[in-house]
Amino acid sequence: MSQNKRAELIRKALLLFYRNGFHATGMDLVAKETGVSKTSIYKHFRTKQELILAVLRLRDENFRNWLFRRMEELADTPQGQLLAMFDALEEWFLEDGFQGCMFIKASAEYQNPDDAINAQSYAHKRLLVDHFEKLAAQAEAEDPHALARQFLLLKEGAIVIAAMSHSQDAAREAKSVAELLLAS
Repeated sequence: MSQNKRAELIRKALLLFYRNGFHATGMDLVAKETGVSKTSIYKHFRTKQELILAVLRLRDENFRNWLFRRMEELADTPQGQLLAMFDALEEWFLEDGFQGCMFIKASAEYQNPDDAINAQSYAHKRLLVDHFEKLAAQAEAEDPHALARQFLLLKEGAIVIAAMSHSQDAAREAKSVAELLLAS
């Protein structure tokens, strides 16, 4: 399998796992939906777990690149970018096919903290906190780490509520709370 075919398999598997869940998506379905034989899949990914980890790495890269770029496009100050995160989330919540956070789903299905899938999911959240903390420090927050964690909590809560309620209102509500945090 060429690198292009491997990348295409990961991209298609990402959509399947996002839509159906990780446990509910078997390798037979991956093979059927991607058009790649199970033999070829297993030549590049020894286990389903290895494929899931590749999918999560791709999702992490895509999501962070998109989110950070949108935050920069929507605001030109660190404080503004922190708030713009919620505007970007609202855009995401309005997209066809929005079904919540893939990392929350993965950690819910693989809850053991020693599981590589759970660890990969949490690593994504830590990378977000690192970025938020950098912005909070640039915005001269009294405790950048604490503010970054609070913003992560607001972000994650907004995603869960948006997925459950099928409404983008959670982004605006979280932004209102974020404005209060920044003002204090």
